[in-house]
Amino acid sequence: MSANAPQDGQAATPISALSHLDSKGDITMVDVSAKTPTTREASAQGQVCFPREVYRQIKAADGMTKKGSITQTAHIAGIMAAKRTQDLIPLCHPLPLDKIGLSFEYDDALNSIVVSGTVKVTHKTGVEMEALTAVSVACLTIYDMTKAISHDIVIDNVRLITKTGGKSDYSQT
Repeated sequence: MSANAPQDGQAATPISALSHLDSKGDITMVDVSAKTPTTREASAQGQVCFPREVYRQIKAADGMTKKGSITQTAHIAGIMAAKRTQDLIPLCHPLPLDKIGLSFEYDDALNSIVVSGTVKVTHKTGVEMEALTAVSVACLTIYDMTKAISHDIVIDNVRLITKTGGKSDYSQT
């Protein structure tokens, strides 16, 4: 799919509107020097889906495995990942993050653990990538902590939920 292909009835974004491309179409890091620092916050979510019996086993053990607590380990990994986003995503600015929060909920209907993350900063650029990175790495860590039980695990639906501050706000409805 094209990077600017329309989805769900939305109009395509012209390539010239993409912030990491200059007027010639070359890759560039966004210049935020003229922006005013504001409080910015982003929340993301994802889920780790298990085969039914594996999910029941994990939930019955309250997430404890031979490697330790899957959610406590994933929590630390998500925080560490958010703080290192600029090392993972080439054009992200390094940010002095003010808050990183993660939560984990068992979803019996989907045999999954839902991972939610919120990142906050007062700066010149947003923290969407940091929130998405925190959730993604937390999900990957849950996979790593449980793969000895089964490899039929799916990381699904990692997405931005909300973004506030900066030029515009966003909320997935």
